[in-house]
Amino acid sequence: MVAAPAPAAVELRNVSLSFVTSGAEVEALRDLGFAVERGRFVAILGPSGCGKTTLLRLCDGLMQPDRGQVLVDGAAPAPGPEIGFVFQSFRLIPWESASRNVEFGLLGTGMDAVARLERARHYLDLVGLSRFTDARPAELSGGMRQRVALARALAPEPRLLLMDEPFASLDAQSRELMQLELLRIWQARTPTVLFVTHSVDEAILLADEILLMAPRPGRLVERVAIDLPRPRWDYDVRADRRFIELRSFLWQRLREMVLSDPLSDFYQPG
Repeated sequence: MVAAPAPAAVELRNVSLSFVTSGAEVEALRDLGFAVERGRFVAILGPSGCGKTTLLRLCDGLMQPDRGQVLVDGAAPAPGPEIGFVFQSFRLIPWESASRNVEFGLLGTGMDAVARLERARHYLDLVGLSRFTDARPAELSGGMRQRVALARALAPEPRLLLMDEPFASLDAQSRELMQLELLRIWQARTPTVLFVTHSVDEAILLADEILLMAPRPGRLVERVAIDLPRPRWDYDVRADRRFIELRSFLWQRLREMVLSDPLSDFYQPG
């Protein structure tokens, strides 16, 4: 007897969602559908207002769709240690040490205090902060604080990692270093990743595939495979001819969407 195939890590089936703001109903997502296999790194790219963050909140179980179905490993998602979330803002507890901040992500897992501390130190070491376990957030740079936030999300060893523009607030140098750090950690552990970004370069550098979304209402318009060799931290990937081709294609698609959006400041009627 042939075993049934394992469910996709993430699957959205004809998902639609609206909400009311300033007394008006806004259609955030319309008939959104896709599936992501386990261990894939998928970037979600699109103009402002295309529902990228809303999509992540649906995948974490923080929001429910009006219509359609969201599945994580074949079941309705719910916030918990199986799903990690890294936000754009660090969201660290300011009066706690780096170690205690990482341990916070392990509460509710059933681990005892000794095991939590050991796990926290392991992941701080993994992100290069073994010498800063006792430092409080105010004593760390922006890049280091984001490393703590990443360690906290990784410590429960989630099967799905949701990342909402996690490096957007960093300076250019820190952002590039964190991108390479994330690639290294992901390749070693291969959780499924959904990574929201506004940066075309970042999406191409990190992802196996890019989901290109259009705004108002948010919908999937294209899936773009990133056929660049891995690992991508040991060569100048941005100089790769294929990287340049993908960048040009994606920028053109984004430009077309923004210029044709009547709600955009850049709208140019034809």
